[in-house]
Amino acid sequence: MAKILKIHPENPHARAVEQVVEALKKGAVIVYPTDTVYGLGCDIFNKGAMERLAQIKGVNLEKTQFSIVCNDLTHLSTFTRPIDNSTFRMLKRALPGPFTFVLNANNNLPSYYKSRETVGIRVPNHKVPYEIVRMLESPIASTSLHQDENGQYYTDPEMIADRYDKLVDIIIDSGPGGIVPSSVIDATTGEGEIEILRNGKGEIESFA
Repeated sequence: MAKILKIHPENPHARAVEQVVEALKKGAVIVYPTDTVYGLGCDIFNKGAMERLAQIKGVNLEKTQFSIVCNDLTHLSTFTRPIDNSTFRMLKRALPGPFTFVLNANNNLPSYYKSRETVGIRVPNHKVPYEIVRMLESPIASTSLHQDENGQYYTDPEMIADRYDKLVDIIIDSGPGGIVPSSVIDATTGEGEIEILRNGKGEIESFA
């Protein structure tokens, strides 16, 4: 059964976040809040956890489209090819925020990402994932929860617990989640040029 951890969205208690981080280091898969919908996450460098995450989503690990959640832009050079100044300035205007940017990947991604030429980067405007990544000192792989039978995202942590209790290790309860996922934006062309792959939360006009 999953452990339910209540963590305040604006003032996350350090000890609670430490529990999450220690679990992630041991291969845990978690449900956690973001500035859009609740997400599933794990340590991207733990292959066993990544395989579980893929299994929960019903996809093949080598063909995953999991994004990478960072707490700021310092991780970009770790996983992406060099970014031109125009694109970097655009990212700084947009992030943290409810956007997933698809960028050109480099060769530093774990081997199960190597078949991909691009990678989705997320920097949520939410203190809980910020603190998790900061304490873990590593980004986490992330994907949205399954939608319910009506095509809606789960927003109630209690309903999330009913659905995922036997699938994940920790469910973070930070109150009701959102119903609109992140906007997904292809920025692989460079020079600040973008293509909208999914219209979600956030005003793209605010940074484009």
